[in-house]
Amino acid sequence: MDRIVIEGGVPLRGEVVVSGSKNSTLPILAATLMTSEPCVIRHVPDLSDVRFMLDIIRYLGAEVTQPDKNTVRIHAARLQGVAPYDLVRKMRASVCLLGPLVVRLKSCRVSIPGGCVIGPRPIDLHIKGLNALGAGLTLEEGYVVAHAQGLKGTRVGMGGRYGSTVLGTANVMMAACLAEGMTVIENAAIEPELLDLADFLNAMGARVSGHGTATIVVEGTGKLHGADYRVIPDRMEAGTFLAAAAITRGDVLVKQIMPGHVLAVNRVLEEAGFDLTSGPDWVRLRTVGETRAQDVVTNPYPGFPTDMQAQMMALMCVTPGASVFTERVFPDRFMHVSELQRMGAQIEMEGATAVVKGVDHLSAAPVMASDLRASAALMLAGLVARGKTEIRRVYHIDRGYEHIDDKLRALGARIQRVRET
Repeated sequence: MDRIVIEGGVPLRGEVVVSGSKNSTLPILAATLMTSEPCVIRHVPDLSDVRFMLDIIRYLGAEVTQPDKNTVRIHAARLQGVAPYDLVRKMRASVCLLGPLVVRLKSCRVSIPGGCVIGPRPIDLHIKGLNALGAGLTLEEGYVVAHAQGLKGTRVGMGGRYGSTVLGTANVMMAACLAEGMTVIENAAIEPELLDLADFLNAMGARVSGHGTATIVVEGTGKLHGADYRVIPDRMEAGTFLAAAAITRGDVLVKQIMPGHVLAVNRVLEEAGFDLTSGPDWVRLRTVGETRAQDVVTNPYPGFPTDMQAQMMALMCVTPGASVFTERVFPDRFMHVSELQRMGAQIEMEGATAVVKGVDHLSAAPVMASDLRASAALMLAGLVARGKTEIRRVYHIDRGYEHIDDKLRALGARIQRVRET
């Protein structure tokens, strides 16, 4: 397995271009299975999660070609309805195949998915929503088994204990596009990635409205056609580079993004004392004076994203003062804490809350990534730690950040990937 070695102490400076959104790309790729016509998806990030999804789509019988590394053409003229454990176990987002396969094939078997170890993420709301449309879904020997003679529109609630489910909303929205009649999805997720999926479905001829609000209305149609579509930029990658600029006290222009998608992250950074300016498709962060600790509470969009909690914690580890992190989306998402502590961070845990006391400096140490965003946090910590930090299990970071080591190196970071055979 590869490992990444970082020698800290260099302020990042320059410009960086953000890749396409992983969390948009995966359900959009799944949605291409809802039509027998070809679809072309552009601005697709070159990530292991995307490659895993394309492997599953090929296994299901679709023709997949890539004119270039960031463009995918999918032609699902014929499909078979079994997504096996050996493929699906590699990532959580494969669960969004359920909706397209149910509505296209009327029956399917999809293994219960894997993904990052960040706490329990049950799929009960996915099953509840699709069952409400008339699909019979049951759990059998680790598989979700679905049968549907004909789906009919209805009212479906997608709210859960920790907020609305994004992929659950996506599954119901996709299935409803080919159901008979009108479906009203209440307590729907409003994340930008879900809006991106809805826009793609509409480009295929679906009738989806209300996306971006808590009530989505889908008027079923008999057939969808192919589409040519460009994925939105990745807001988590944008936020991570802004946090990287901040932790190194640098000056970085993050380009080709949608600034409105990172407002919650920008707000915390500004209140911490960093100077942020923005334009139509860019945000620039500079360090111009003293900085101060900030409390962080994660919430569903438009709140502070749980996928940025670990990176912001790394920043607060070297910011003067004390900050309190409260995790309201995935209460167990603190696997990065013990590794940051190995680097000298002062963090105390109590349930779903972490209290961080800023220290003068972090010290390099061998650390191990436990999940995607924890990997990013450890990279940020390594950028400012004294000495050389060695990060193992970096396959986690390759799931969600396109060539992040190359991008950081272009900004001045002393970082190298050590490939092991």
